Amino acid sequence: MVASLAKRFGGLDIAEEAAAEAFATAVERWPADGIPPNPGGWLTTTATRKAIDRIRREKKRDDKYREALLVIEVPDPHEPLESLGAIDDERLRLLFTCCHPALALEARVALTLRMVGGLTVPEIARAFLVQESAMARRITRAKDKIRDAGIPFRMPSAGDLPVRVDGVLTVLFLVFNEGYLATGPDTDPVRAELTAEAIRLTRLIRSLLPDGSPSSGEVAGMLALMLLTEARRPARLSSSGELVTLDEQDRGAWDAALIREGHQLVRERLRAISASNGGEAPGRYQVLAAINAVHTSALDIRDTDWSQVVALYDQLVALDPSPIVALNRAVAVAELDGPEVALASIDRLEGALSGYHPYHATRADLLRRLGRSAESRAAYDRAIQLSGNTAETAYLTRRRDQLG
Repeated sequence: MVASLAKRFGGLDIAEEAAAEAFATAVERWPADGIPPNPGGWLTTTATRKAIDRIRREKKRDDKYREALLVIEVPDPHEPLESLGAIDDERLRLLFTCCHPALALEARVALTLRMVGGLTVPEIARAFLVQESAMARRITRAKDKIRDAGIPFRMPSAGDLPVRVDGVLTVLFLVFNEGYLATGPDTDPVRAELTAEAIRLTRLIRSLLPDGSPSSGEVAGMLALMLLTEARRPARLSSSGELVTLDEQDRGAWDAALIREGHQLVRERLRAISASNGGEAPGRYQVLAAINAVHTSALDIRDTDWSQVVALYDQLVALDPSPIVALNRAVAVAELDGPEVALASIDRLEGALSGYHPYHATRADLLRRLGRSAESRAAYDRAIQLSGNTAETAYLTRRRDQLG
């Protein structure tokens, strides 16, 4: 099989990785679904699809990289490595370069997601909750400013890193989220290559910033958040390809090593904040990591300390009073104070989140729990209409069809 794939796709590396992914999928699915009538044919077909997906992803990344080179001053690739500045990872150098402080933060993030992250304009627009046309204009204006103002995009030195870290972390957070639950219907529901790259680059950033630097706490928080979220990926999809929500996941399938590492980072941050005697407060990513630490500490969904989760969300609202944070807080409130209290909070967010499918999905679930089936069905219909992820659509459709 590997030889035929290598011949077809012109590379042994691609063939071997595709075959390995196919075998891993078989190990995961066959015990539940049963061995197919033609195992060899199933493996070959699956490996072929994996190879095609990888080639498509690589082509997108290459295209974005070439586009970046058109507007960014990149040094000669034959130049000695030590002259390139503090960062010796090619993708991370380019990421920091795109996050130039002369551009507005949202423009930096959008441009970097497009050029470095390889995300499409529709994917970026969904991440920012704006129209595709508006996002396309924002990216174009950012490129025009680079060209017209002659902004000197050079490899950042160690002293440049702190002022660019916020933008870089925002980019990595959005790239990770796109991998954790893809927003488009034409990709895999979960894109492990994006989550893995976001984690790899965050580890590199952490190694570049010494402990005690202004941004080191948030970088550690971001890494912990990613690790604790990634740890749940093996339980995120059913054998039929449907999304499995947190309350239904097999917690024995979670990656224990990633959870241990994430918990250790959270504990380190708590000790550092405590030792500062009020001189240091946790940032957004540290609070999100702490919330995920609570979830991954519970052996069963019923063991979750929801009062602690709500308290942490109260801290997060003070740092980031966005409607999405308010929505997530309401989900925790539903477990602590009941669905009726949570629904009252969520209904106040309709104006800000009317085009955001998790809003309608959350509302549908609360209405279901309250026995308001007709309203729940309508909310599920709207969530399904807005959702682009095939696994999530399958889950929402099943829950809607189970309504009385």
